[in-house]
Amino acid sequence: MTISADHTAHPDTTSQAPAEDALAEAAKKFGITAEDYMLPARHQIEMVDPDGRLKPQGEQGTELGHEYPLPGDDELLAAYEQLVVGRRVNDQNSALVRQGRMAVYPSSHGQEACQVAAALCLSKGDWMFPTYRDAVAVMTRGVDPVQVMTIFRGDWHGGFDPLQHKVGIQCTPLTTQLLHAVGVAHAAKLRGEDTVVLAMCGDGATSEGDFHEALNFAAVFHLPVIFFVQNNKYAISVPLAHQSVAPSLAHKAVGYGMAGERVDGNDVVALLAVLDRAVALCRGGSGPLLVEANTYRMQAHTNADDDTRYRESSEVAEWRAKDPVNRMRTYLTDRGLLDDDGEARIREKAEAVATQLRDGLSEDVPVDPQELFRHVFEKTTPQLREQSALLADELARDAASTSDSKEAGK
Repeated sequence: MTISADHTAHPDTTSQAPAEDALAEAAKKFGITAEDYMLPARHQIEMVDPDGRLKPQGEQGTELGHEYPLPGDDELLAAYEQLVVGRRVNDQNSALVRQGRMAVYPSSHGQEACQVAAALCLSKGDWMFPTYRDAVAVMTRGVDPVQVMTIFRGDWHGGFDPLQHKVGIQCTPLTTQLLHAVGVAHAAKLRGEDTVVLAMCGDGATSEGDFHEALNFAAVFHLPVIFFVQNNKYAISVPLAHQSVAPSLAHKAVGYGMAGERVDGNDVVALLAVLDRAVALCRGGSGPLLVEANTYRMQAHTNADDDTRYRESSEVAEWRAKDPVNRMRTYLTDRGLLDDDGEARIREKAEAVATQLRDGLSEDVPVDPQELFRHVFEKTTPQLREQSALLADELARDAASTSDSKEAGK
């Protein structure tokens, strides 16, 4: 139905087939029912175990309609390089916060596999909408590391041009980026573009109203959006068990009429396989998908958080054994794809990025108080012009007073 200028409803004769028909067509391609297409596989997809060994195909969690080929060697090596860089970035940024060079940093230490796979699965023309914890994903997408961290230094702007990189500004308000992602996907569909949008969020976001609105809109309008939920088990201090009793967050997909899948979020091989297929399905017109990655936040929510108040150290140690970087290093080394020289080259690159961050965030940023009044509206309002003039007058008087004091002291 469409609404005309007189606010009356009329049949929409230009709309595409109903979403349920599209779902049936998507399921038909895999030889399964629409229900089996929407429901995640009975077991999460995991290809490489925590010890770095490739699991037998029958133990990877795949089943009819949920099959995932192993990613290519070049893609895996590129992912490992970004994993190492991402880990070094997380540790360097945490140090910069302690040194007072950044105001805050929500580390993704332990979640780097999710970060890297989210960026690498997309093509250049696709869009990514990150959360505040997804700095490594934004850097992997190709944004300058210092520009990425500008927002955490306390500057008024996001640090980079979203349109240039096809990356939304990292979002601190919970879940609002999902609505932005759906809007971009809707616009792309109306224009006839083949853009795929990946919207990132955490488990806490699935408890927000915006999550429902974004998924429902995407499903109804059959939009090319992948909702990528990094389930790191805590919404700040609230454990998942106090947020949802669904079998998994991926099971929420069926309630909206879209496909869902769950994957080991510390297995970058499985993540790439699942997200690569999700992108292909979206681009092929199969509609939105929900992918839940089971991972863990190894460090505190931010530097202002004391995680010892709500979780046990034994739990953290259990997840440390599932570290995504070590897992991938072992897998590639055992396959003969990574040697000492390759490892040294990757670590050298990681150190170069860390040095770039240290140098860039140590520079003094010129402060222009008049920026408070710019870019608020397309056309500056009379109130803002008045406030700007008052501030300019006050700054001028302060400068004159300082100059007089210096002259008197000579």
